[in-house]
Amino acid sequence: MPKIDYENKTTLADEKLLRLINDAIHGWAIGHATIRIRYSRGADFSGVCFYQEHRILVNLGRHLKFPYKLKTHVARAKTIGRRWIKPLYSIQVADSYQVVLFVFLHELYHLLVKQAKRNPRQKESMCDRFATRYMVDHMGCEVRDESKRLVPRSDWDFQNVEAFVAAARDRRIRQLRQRPQSPVSTNADGYKANPQEQLVLFAC
Repeated sequence: MPKIDYENKTTLADEKLLRLINDAIHGWAIGHATIRIRYSRGADFSGVCFYQEHRILVNLGRHLKFPYKLKTHVARAKTIGRRWIKPLYSIQVADSYQVVLFVFLHELYHLLVKQAKRNPRQKESMCDRFATRYMVDHMGCEVRDESKRLVPRSDWDFQNVEAFVAAARDRRIRQLRQRPQSPVSTNADGYKANPQEQLVLFAC
């Protein structure tokens, strides 16, 4: 397990935050990372990663109401005539812990890209995709479009983002974590895990 220098200046429980963070970084070689969690000055949330220092900052809005629709940039770009657009897909998060986790995962991927010696420029969508995959597979979140319809997984999970940063894997971990194939279950923090791919059952 990577060593982390952790500080939380919010009222969220340290034990739960650390468990979520440690689960997320398991298997990744991120060095001695510094993680700071604090309240934002007004934004719903924000984050930043300082590559050289291995430092991740997560800022959480005090005013958020839950469940909260967290907008992402995971959609595939579509061409319409001479223009191209990206649909807006969102995940619904249950509480502040999930907001912090999503932002942390997004910034963690920036660090993994650098650790894997990849070009860190223009990776925002991949960072969101990495975070969204984790939230869907481990926290039971769902990806929905602007009309609240469930989005087929193939419409947003079309890149192997973990393989892209495979060089940042902890060498002691011989096998990549496999997506669970068991039925929907509840994890240690009480969130419903949803390992199955999302299907559009009706036409949220």
